[in-house]
Amino acid sequence: MHPASSEITSLAAYRSRREMMRLLVRGVAGAALAGRACRDALALPSQAQPGVNASLAHVTSSVSGAMSIEKLTSYKDASTYNNFYEFGTDKADPAKYVSAMPTSPWTVEIEGLVNKPGRYDLQDLLKLSAQEERIYRLRCVEGWSMVMPWVGYSLSELIFKVEPQGSAKYLEFVTLAAPKSMPGVRSQGLSWPYVEGLRMDEAMHPLTLLAFGMYGEALPKQNGAPLRLVVPWKYGFKGAKSLVKIQFTDKRPAAAWGRSAPREYGFYANVNPLVDHPRWSQGTERRIGQSGLFAKKRKTLMFNGDEAQVGQLYAGMDLNKFN
Repeated sequence: MHPASSEITSLAAYRSRREMMRLLVRGVAGAALAGRACRDALALPSQAQPGVNASLAHVTSSVSGAMSIEKLTSYKDASTYNNFYEFGTDKADPAKYVSAMPTSPWTVEIEGLVNKPGRYDLQDLLKLSAQEERIYRLRCVEGWSMVMPWVGYSLSELIFKVEPQGSAKYLEFVTLAAPKSMPGVRSQGLSWPYVEGLRMDEAMHPLTLLAFGMYGEALPKQNGAPLRLVVPWKYGFKGAKSLVKIQFTDKRPAAAWGRSAPREYGFYANVNPLVDHPRWSQGTERRIGQSGLFAKKRKTLMFNGDEAQVGQLYAGMDLNKFN
């Protein structure tokens, strides 16, 4: 087992790690005050809400690495070019078919190695912590990318609330699978429901986001309403959508794409330009909405640009093997 996955053995250790990360965040933020005004100015377009869904009250995040200054992808592109295989394999299928999916009422089941398991109502989850805006790069394993402003809070806030037991080493995330409203679930492309997983220290990292909105509003259904996972340094398929269950376990979850094509999709799925997909290079990416299919590709960044924030999680690991 990798050393980082065995260090955290108790709730007290989790709390100690969170406080340490908060101190680090404050230190980084203090050192970067001179650049804050620039970041805020460049982030202003995210305040121009599309006016499609209900607004979500939020503040700008101070978490280190949470506010990319790159040009935002348009709301139209972000909400119409999606991978959500429960609705089909074409990028336009989610927006086309998602209207039949009910999102209210909604609950999330918390199970496994926790002291406070139970069924948590969406409204209670929305109020669990202050909502923040995080502007993250989104890098798809297929070789395209976006820059999107999400609204939510660090997943660690929920983890602390449910009090994981010391034996919990992984979190398993389960997505809604409703054949009547999700035509893709009736296919045999993947095993349903869609499942993803994170190591506990990955889930606890402040950049790991439990998202309820984007572009200042509640999530569109095609983007994973009413709540989803966003892990910015990993390929997009790690961000399980429309969550209905989170299970704390001592065993590594069998993720959907890993079960379907284990040679092509590893458990960690960290963005790594040095490790190619078996069928294409990961060294470059195409930014959606910028000059179409013929736009010049950009170089892919290690850990999607978050190496300074998350690289320590994988110290000593062979990233060619654990991909």
